[in-house]
Amino acid sequence: MRKFTHCFLHLILMIAGLAFSVLAQAQTYTVGIVPQQAAAVLAANWTPMLSYLQQSTGVTLSFKTAPSIPEFEQRLAKGEYDFAYMNPYHYVVFSATPGYRALAKEKGTRLQGVVVVRKDSSYTDISQLAGKDLAFPAPASFAASVLPRMQLSKQGIAFTPHFVNSHDSVYYSVARGIYPAGGGVVRTLEAAPAEIRDQLRILWRTDTFTPHALAVHPRVPEAVQQAVAKGLYGMADDAAAAAILQKLNMRGWELGSDTDWDDLRKLPLDNTAAPVRTQ
Repeated sequence: MRKFTHCFLHLILMIAGLAFSVLAQAQTYTVGIVPQQAAAVLAANWTPMLSYLQQSTGVTLSFKTAPSIPEFEQRLAKGEYDFAYMNPYHYVVFSATPGYRALAKEKGTRLQGVVVVRKDSSYTDISQLAGKDLAFPAPASFAASVLPRMQLSKQGIAFTPHFVNSHDSVYYSVARGIYPAGGGVVRTLEAAPAEIRDQLRILWRTDTFTPHALAVHPRVPEAVQQAVAKGLYGMADDAAAAAILQKLNMRGWELGSDTDWDDLRKLPLDNTAAPVRTQ
């Protein structure tokens, strides 16, 4: 009888596993990536990770992004992505509506914004940017735009913001002298083409906060959510995933809980750091 019960339970588990596999493979789940860089660059960097997760979890995943960060925000608001890699400010907003929930965050790191200038510029202090036109990716790009604008304004430094759609566009425009300075983050600065990156230096750094969230829409079945989460957490200890993480300039993924982003919820984000002077 005991042997029969054991065999029966084993059969049930096999059937459940098969059912999950069929369910996961029968549907393609979209993964939206915030467009900090050009779509081709994002696809080249993120598709290997999605392929890895698909192989390790059996869940079929499809890379998606948007032409600009504001468009990405509109798609998040509509719940168009099943999974999404979004900045902390996006997470605070879109965890409320339509209800995205964090699965993971970058392992062992804090998010910090930077203001970059050309290496050959005379700027040595952030106060020297008073009255200047500054480049930012988009109004709600948290570390690269919200934080610098908020902290510059808090220091009474007047400036005119210009929003150029992506981190890469900020770096290009500063390197080419279109703007004297602009906002970004270390990860995307290090990932920028060498001919652009080598022309820039970091003038100033913001305070640090909880990093980007990889979040899931509540319509995604719980079993699929858990499978993807487990696959993400396991990447840090898998030698085969090292090259994939390196392309993303990441150490790995760790558990992300909704309360991790309470540090942002304490900020006056309803104002999103309106500049002292407007464009």
